[in-house]
Parts: sequence; structure tokens; C-alpha cells
Amino acid sequence: MSNKKINDPHMQREASKYDNPVPSREFILEFLATQNKSMGHLDLCKEFSLTGEDEIEALRRRLIAMCRDNQMTSNQNDEYSPILESDLIEGYVQGNKEGHGFLLRQSDDDIFLSARQMQNVMDGDKVKVRLSGRSVKGRLDGVVVEVIERKHSQLVGRYYEESRTAFVTPENPRIAQDILITTDSGLTPKHGQYVLAEIVSYAERGKPAQGLVKKILGDFMAPGVEIEVAMHRYEIPNEWPAAVEKQIKNFSTEVAEEDKAHRVDLRDTPFVTIDGEDARDFDDAVYCEKTPGGWKLFVAIADVSHYVKKDTALDEEAIVRGNSVYFPGRVIPMLPEVLSNGLCSLNPDVDRLAMVAEVSLTTKGKMRGFKFYEGIIRSHARLTYSKVAKMIDDEPEEQGIELRERYASIVSHIDDLKGLYHVLKGARDERGAMEFDTIETRMVFDENSKIEHIIPVERNDAHKLIEECMLCANVAAAELLISADLPALYRVHEGPKDDRLLTLRTYLGLLGLELTGGTKPTPADYAALSESIKERADARSIQTMMLRSMSQAVYQADNLGHFGLNYEAYTHFTSPIRRYPDLLVHRAIRYLIRGEGRPTVRQAHRVAGSPELKERKIYGYTHADMDGLGDSCSLTERRADEATRDVEAWLKCQYVEQHLGEPFDGVVTAVTSFGLFVELQGLFVDGLVHISGLGQDYFVHDMEHQAIIGERTGRVFRLGDTLKVRVSNVNLEQRKIDLSLDESAARQPRKKVERNDMSELEMQLAQLPPIELGGRPKPKSAEKIEGDKSKDAKSSKDGKESDGKAKKKRRSPASKGKRIRQKKSGTVSANGKPTAAAKKPKKPKKPKKSNAKPKAKD
Repeated sequence: MSNKKINDPHMQREASKYDNPVPSREFILEFLATQNKSMGHLDLCKEFSLTGEDEIEALRRRLIAMCRDNQMTSNQNDEYSPILESDLIEGYVQGNKEGHGFLLRQSDDDIFLSARQMQNVMDGDKVKVRLSGRSVKGRLDGVVVEVIERKHSQLVGRYYEESRTAFVTPENPRIAQDILITTDSGLTPKHGQYVLAEIVSYAERGKPAQGLVKKILGDFMAPGVEIEVAMHRYEIPNEWPAAVEKQIKNFSTEVAEEDKAHRVDLRDTPFVTIDGEDARDFDDAVYCEKTPGGWKLFVAIADVSHYVKKDTALDEEAIVRGNSVYFPGRVIPMLPEVLSNGLCSLNPDVDRLAMVAEVSLTTKGKMRGFKFYEGIIRSHARLTYSKVAKMIDDEPEEQGIELRERYASIVSHIDDLKGLYHVLKGARDERGAMEFDTIETRMVFDENSKIEHIIPVERNDAHKLIEECMLCANVAAAELLISADLPALYRVHEGPKDDRLLTLRTYLGLLGLELTGGTKPTPADYAALSESIKERADARSIQTMMLRSMSQAVYQADNLGHFGLNYEAYTHFTSPIRRYPDLLVHRAIRYLIRGEGRPTVRQAHRVAGSPELKERKIYGYTHADMDGLGDSCSLTERRADEATRDVEAWLKCQYVEQHLGEPFDGVVTAVTSFGLFVELQGLFVDGLVHISGLGQDYFVHDMEHQAIIGERTGRVFRLGDTLKVRVSNVNLEQRKIDLSLDESAARQPRKKVERNDMSELEMQLAQLPPIELGGRPKPKSAEKIEGDKSKDAKSSKDGKESDGKAKKKRRSPASKGKRIRQKKSGTVSANGKPTAAAKKPKKPKKPKKSNAKPKAKD
């Protein structure tokens, strides 16, 4: 370094590392920050008094390395400037299976990350990027400067060995990096097996991520491996921490006698549970009685908050899980089995602690009063939906009569529940709540845990009866929390967004339908439309579009009402065994009943002599706490939905694989720019007919019409259309079922040409014009010629008119698509044709049952 004095505090470090030391990175950045301008390499050499060739070259290389490491940036003139913190944008990475990705921002456009930028980051990572400028396509391009937080410490994928190199290909299609297996963990997976890999070092500067095999999950097609893969891919906790195991050892199998004190004793009240045949936990019991002024409904919910105390190991694990996850044939519970299937399961003929909602209703089903209290109950029967449906049938058959005799001691109360249900249903219709007749299915498995067949589940009056009872209790709980002005979680379902509403209205307009309500339709408007289309053949497709226009329900501390159910306030109270938000609501209600310093609310009934409880032990939440918990619970809910859908898609692919090449009738359930999703009738499975397989034509996606239209042929494929298709391919790794049109079914047989017995000479003579005697062609008479001319002219005119009509009729579906494209291009020739061929639409991203018993739907 030159003899000129520069105040670099790291000079000695640089001199000890390099023969030709130059100013340190820290000093260069600090110097550039004081200049308030960009400077070139030679300018910096001059400022630092670097004159030797080796020094000048060393500084040039350092500047390049600092740009590579995103410590500074250079412009087109090779001038350097530091990257300021204010120039950096923070967000989360979303990967794409093609290798590139995006930086997601809450309140602004996403930033494109090239495949090169994605080499060192993964889907879900929290990073800082700087803008590199706008690309040709007009999008924002970014450069990753810093990784703030890594999303994944473990990844599930398939293990491979190639050319003496072992690596794991992640199951998540949004992660394009392979994990190089460099550390021996003592496990010896086989080629192609699913494993759980722990990341030892992340990808950096061209070096791939490295890891070790933590766990072998199983072979590619092994029974049950799909659930293991989904649990690890979506990071669903499935093992109890040691602290939880220690805590639950203190729980007995029966309710302690001291816990039964200071509660309303309802053990003689004939409560019953009504659930599915395969249900294992029973967290709600109901009882109803007719009163002179209407009805009185009792909904008893397992008192989970008595056992799961705030800020304990069990509570912390429940927050992490958020909810139970119901995979086909397997449940990952939110709470350990000693609670979910034991102390907090309202099994028949045993004492159980409960939080009780007692609701009074008018003869019209209007709520006129309610109260909540701690109780102790004893379920008198464990009933199922199918049993109750047969018992309450207006004209019960032999099995129904037998069931009524078997449950003679409680049958009158079941009849009261039926009577209340019809009243509540009438109130629901009057309120204008939405109700869609969607088809629910259930998978039936064989001994190898493979789908044997998929059957539709009939939603009978027993399902709806319990649903209405749960809705009553949830609404009462929401009103209690609002009246107490207490921080709590609400189930919020906002109205449709403007863009989705416009799409729905456009689609309905093409069908001659209308959604009333203007720009702010109400649930009653949706309900009226749903009622009007019940008898239509395309009712299911219309309902699909109506559902797509809706927002997704979430948990949050601010009450914004529930659009779908048409409630001003709604919360979840009825399933604290399997949903953490319900547990929070129970804690809030217990605080209103027995908490020290609680607000006075007359609907919270405290048993005389029951001791008060300290707020911090049973509740103690702020509005901000609830907001954070609401976000967490909404995320875990979506995580569970995605995981169960993934497992169902895997199982359906295995199920359909045995039907390769077979023809099916199908219904178009979704129309996208890349093809049609078609549900195979009888199988209840969706597959994709890719747009390239629709025929020899250029097809245009008409989003407004929910159709794909052939430009040349005018062939139209619409949402709700019935098609003949064949299963052409199944890709289990990508969870894809490819279908092809079964054109042979639609093709008409050719007409058979009748042959005559004319000789070849006779056929030739028949082609000659008629001739007169003497060998000249016989002329037509003038009158005949004129008649023929006028006839030809008329037929020509008629032909033109008919051709025009035919063309107009043929073009109507496709012409709209053409007009849309011409309008966008703005370049049309004098004859009305586009001057250039329409560009193909940009190929979008390709889209990537639950055993939960039916409860209150939202």
C-alpha cells in the first residue's frame, strides 16, 4: 500500500493477509458513503494513492468481489456506490418449479427473482433485495442482498445416488435446489426412497446446500408414506415434546371429584352426542326442550380450558399445532389422546366437565336470551347422523321404528331437536344465509391403505340439525364477548372483492342470470340466486363461480361479521379439542364467569361459592396478542388444508392409475388459460385436459365467458360442459392426472356409398352432354336458359344470405375473443382483420377428504 496515510482501522489485518494490501471493504464503503457520488476504479486508486500495478489490480478485484457480495453496486460507466439500507426491500421468497421466484410484498407489486438469484435462497426464506431495474416485460427485477431468516432447516424428498454422488430432491416443487448428502448419519437409504434431510449448510457462492439423512420415511409407493411425506413437507408437528409428555402424566382417565364442585349439575339432563360413524372424539352434546314461549337449547362443549392451562407446555404445543389435521384414515390431534379421546371426550355414561351454552329461542327461531356457565354432564347416548336421520324421518321405515324403540327414553327429546331444527332453518332462510348443495365424498380404503372407491356422502337432516345447534352456540358466544368488550378471536368472512364480483356478474350475464344488490350484494342476494338455479342442469357450475367470488374466512381480533352466514358477529366456540381459537374463546368465557376483576356481564353465570381465579392464569390477553394468535391460527388452518389436499391428490392418482386408457363421462369444473379441469363422473376425481389436446386449432382463453374458444373452428369448451374423456397419464410425483378428449365417441360414422352396376363405358357416356341428331350438342331453349339464369341468381342470392347467417352464427363464440384481442392490440386492417397474428397468452403457473365431522360451516 502507498505511503500516503489513510485512516483505515483494518490496515494491519489486510497487511497480514495479503502481500499487496489495499483498503479494506469496510473502509471503502465508509469512504464512498462520505462522497455522496459514484466513483470509478481509477478514481478510487487516485484517492487511495495506489500507484503500483499489483495494488491497482488488487483493488479492481476487491471492487468486483464487493459487487458480487452485494456490498455495493456498479452502473453502466463502471462507477461504484454503496448499497444503502433504505434502498433494500424486505419480503418473503416464493419459489417456482421452473427455477425462478418472486419476492412477495404485502402492499406492493411482487419482485421477480431470476433462477440465478434463487440459487442461494429457498421458498419461504425472508430476505432483503435491491431493485436491478425493470426487465423487458415491465416487471420489477431484484437481486438478493441478504438472507434474514431461513424457512427450512429440514426438507423431505427422494434420495438418489448418481455417479457416486448422493443427493435429495425436495418434494416441494417450489424448491429447485437439490441437497447434497455429504455427512454420514448412520442411515442407509435406498435409491428412490423418501427421506427427511437436515440441512447442514445452505447454498452459497455456487456451492450447493449440504445435509444429512435424518430419517427414512419409506419407499415411493409404500402404504401410508404419503401422510409421512405431507407431515414433514408442511411441517406439521406429529410428536409430543418431552415437556408435554411429562405434563400429561398427571392426568387420570376419570374426572377428579374435586373438579366436579362449583358447577351446574346437568347429569340427569338427557344430553346426547350426534357424530359420524367413524368419529373418535365427541366434544359436543345437545339437549332441547319445548317451552311455552318457544324453545330452550342446551349445547354442552367439553371443558378443555380446565385442563389446558395458559402458558404451559401443553398450551404452547397447541399453539404450534393450531388445529387437528384430518388425513384420510389418520388424525394428527391438537391435544394428546388422554384429553382428546378421554377426559375431554363426552363419552356416554361417564361424568364429564363442560362449558354450557343455554339459549332461549322464540317460536320463530329468534334468539331472545342466553347464558354460559360451567357444568357437569353425563351423555345418555352416542348417536350417529344416519341413526338420527332414520329416527326423525317423517315416515320412519322399519329400521327407524326399531331405533325409536331402542332409544325410547330420549326419543321425545330427539323429536324436539327436529322441531327446533325446522324453526331454525326457517329463520336461516329469512335471514338470507347462503347454503350451497355441494357434494362431499368419502374415501373407502382396502387392506393396503389404497382407495377402493370414493363415495358421495349424503348430508341429511341430522347433519343440518347439529349444524344449526352449533351456529346458535357460536353466535351467543360472539355476542357475549362483544357485550363484555373483551379481546377475543372472531371468525371473520368479508364480502366479495370488486374484481371477483365483476367476473361473477359477467359470467351470470351470459347465462341470462343476475345477482341483485348492485356493487354491494348481501348474503340474501346470493341466497336468492342460489335458490333460483336449483333446478338448472348447470347449477353446480354456477355455484362454483359463486363460491370463487367469496373471500376466505380468517380468525382475527377485529369483528367484521360473517358474510356467508349473514351474522354481524360470529366466533368458534364448539370445538376446543381440535381448534385453538375455540380454546381461546372458552378461556375468555371462563374469565367472564370466575375471573378476578372481570367486567360484569349478566349472561356469564357463576355458581354460588365458586372461588375467583386470577386473570393471568386463565386469560390475560391483549388485543395485539389476539391479533397475533389469529394470524397463527389462520396459517395453521391453511397448512392443514394444503396437506390434506396433497395427500388426497396422491391417493387419487394411485386410484386413477388403474383406469389408464379407460373412457369416462366428465364435467368441466374449471377453465384456465392452459386447459380444462374435468371431474370424472363416478370416480369424483379431477384431471386436466391440456389446451394442446383440444384439437388442431389455436384456442383462446376467454376468462369472462369461462370458456376456451377455437379461433378457426369456433369450437367452444365452457365451464359445466359434459365431455367424453380418457385417462391418458398419471404423474404421481407431480400429483397430476392428464386426460384426453375421447374424439371417437363424438365422431359420427361415415355414410356408406352405394355402388351401382354400370359398366365403365356407360359411366363415361353418362358424363357427356346431351346431343342432337347430326352430332351437335342439344341446346337448351331460351326460355329454359332464362329460367335457369334467374333460378341461379336467386339461389346465389339465397346462398349468400344463408352463408352470411351461417358465418354470423358460427363466429359468435369466437368473434368475441377476436374482438377482445383486436381491441387490445389496437391494430386492425381495413378489412377488419388483425394486421399481425394474435400472440399466444402467457402460460401461467400450473396449480399445484377430511375425516373431520361436519359441524357449523363457514
